[in-house]
Amino acid sequence: MAALNLKVDIVSDVVCPWCVIGYKQFEKALAALPGRFDVAVHWRPFELNPNMPPEGQDLREHITQKYGSTAEQSQQARSRLSSIGESLGFHFDYFDGMRVVNTFQAHQLLHWAESHDKQTELKMALFKAFFSERQDVSDADVLISAAVAVGLPETDARDVISSGRYADAVREDQRWWLDREIHAVPAFIFNDKYSVLGAQEAETFVRVLTKLEAKAAA
Repeated sequence: MAALNLKVDIVSDVVCPWCVIGYKQFEKALAALPGRFDVAVHWRPFELNPNMPPEGQDLREHITQKYGSTAEQSQQARSRLSSIGESLGFHFDYFDGMRVVNTFQAHQLLHWAESHDKQTELKMALFKAFFSERQDVSDADVLISAAVAVGLPETDARDVISSGRYADAVREDQRWWLDREIHAVPAFIFNDKYSVLGAQEAETFVRVLTKLEAKAAA
C-alpha cells in the first residue's frame, strides 16, 4: 500500500514551549505509523506577543502580567514542561532572568527557509537556541547563525533580515490563520481538512492520522 500524502500546516511561535512539545508528540505518532505517510510539513507564523518591544520582557514578569500566574504556579509550569520535554528528547533550560522576545524576524527567516526545504530544520534550531541554549531569537546574529547551522547561505539569510522583504508575506499569512480562528498555538492542520489543536498526546495524533487514512481509502 502506497504511503498517503500528508500535508501538515503547523501554526506556531518559536518561543512557545507547547509548540515544541506538540511537534515532538506528532513525531512520536508518525514513528508509531512507519511508512504510512509521505509527510510535507509547513510551519505557519503566529506571534504570541506581537507587540513585544525590541528589548523583550522578563519571562516571569510577562507570565504574571499576561496570565495572572503566581511565582509558584510559574515554577510548577516550568518544571512540568521540562519533565515532558525530557521524556520527548528536548531540553528546556529555564533560568533566572530569561526574557521573552519579539519573533517577527524569526518568522520572516522561516518563511524564506521554506523555499530551500530547510524550514523544519531551522524551526528546531530556533527552538533549541531559545529554550536550550539561552539565546535571544530576536537578535539578527543569532538568527543568521541558526540559518547557517542548518545549511542556509549566510549572505542570503542576512539580506532576508536586513531587507524585511518577507515582512508583508508573513503578516498576510498571520492574518490568514487568524481569520480561520486560530488564536492559540500549536495548531496542526492535516490536508486542509482535519485539525489537532494544542500539544496533544501522541495517541491523539495517531487517532486522527488513522482516521484520515481510512477516509482516503474509503
